[in-house]
Amino acid sequence: VGVRLVPALAEEGSREVLRQLHVDWPSSSGASALPDTVSALKRALGRSPCAAACEQGPGAAVLPQDVICKVHLKSFVEQQGLVGYDPNLDVLLVTEGKLRSLAELQQAVLQCTVSNPAVLPTSCFPDGSCCSIVHVVNCEEEFQQQQLDLLWRILDPGAHTALQKHLVCGTVKVTNPSSPIGADQYFQLRKRQMYEASVMKYGELAQDEAWTEVIDTLTVAAIRFEMLSTAHRSQITLDLEDSSISTKGTKSGAFVMYNCARLATLFDTYQRAVERGTYPPLPPVSELNFSCLREEGEWLLLFNYLLPFPEVLQQAAQLPAPTKGIRITANTEMVCKFLIQLSMDFSSYYNRVHVLGEPFPHLFDQMFARLQLLGAVRDVFHSALATLHLPPLSQI
Repeated sequence: VGVRLVPALAEEGSREVLRQLHVDWPSSSGASALPDTVSALKRALGRSPCAAACEQGPGAAVLPQDVICKVHLKSFVEQQGLVGYDPNLDVLLVTEGKLRSLAELQQAVLQCTVSNPAVLPTSCFPDGSCCSIVHVVNCEEEFQQQQLDLLWRILDPGAHTALQKHLVCGTVKVTNPSSPIGADQYFQLRKRQMYEASVMKYGELAQDEAWTEVIDTLTVAAIRFEMLSTAHRSQITLDLEDSSISTKGTKSGAFVMYNCARLATLFDTYQRAVERGTYPPLPPVSELNFSCLREEGEWLLLFNYLLPFPEVLQQAAQLPAPTKGIRITANTEMVCKFLIQLSMDFSSYYNRVHVLGEPFPHLFDQMFARLQLLGAVRDVFHSALATLHLPPLSQI
């Protein structure tokens, strides 16, 4: 699936925060083509029966200079039988800025079409379009985004505009802020807290590139889990002094990364032991004796996580099929809660069981079965983290 992100960001500060969060957001769109697209939209506006000139009568409020005309949205919604829009939508004053926003969307759709010239028919939407538009919008700006949605439908009545959906997010509040805090300050605060928590656990860290990368990844994981563990429709309340921002706080993304790193260390230790001749290599799955798995925690990992994972992933990541309404849901909290619970149960099991025991042949069957089980657990960690765009850590 190819994804195009709009609008392009002009503010350097916003781009830097997203870069720190490992989000690759474009800083420019096909700017050279935008004027032509805006001109085409203006021509479509002139032909639309929904558009009318802005006539200013005596005593009327002075309109902004960049207003081009007005568009009757309410009558369009009624004529088209559209469902799910705010009933207060009525007349929209069309400005140059709104047309530029639509032009960016148009360019993104064009790039999507050009970059996927041989999309299989089975991957297209029911009406033949191979592109779907999702407006990710704060609940406080949902009304304005619905206006843009309808204006686009009016000016470009194509298959892609008919498939527009809205993913509405709740607000982010900070408890008892001493002063207003921006996104960059929030990131730096969480990074400092993560560094201090790591120093408390591991001692003073070497100021090398490897540890800096680890701290950055832990910080990104903590923030992503902090944001995505709550249903997107709900308000997020940030406690800036939250003591759970640590590698051991069981609600933190850093705790998930910590356990992912423990698995990496386990398999690295085993591989080095194999190279030294301490253990034999892991046999093929068909030769393993899984009846050696007698611990309750082993079957808990299998039945509660390994087997249900594909269904959890499908429910969380797959956007619903087109419906009459305009709102959709993305259940990121399902993946976060799944990973946190998996980390807790894996940690409990790993603290209780010695996977790499004494190198005696009569113990190898159990060790091999456990390694195969935990290899599958590691794969689940990696796949689930990938849905949140988080790389697994190999060490902490």
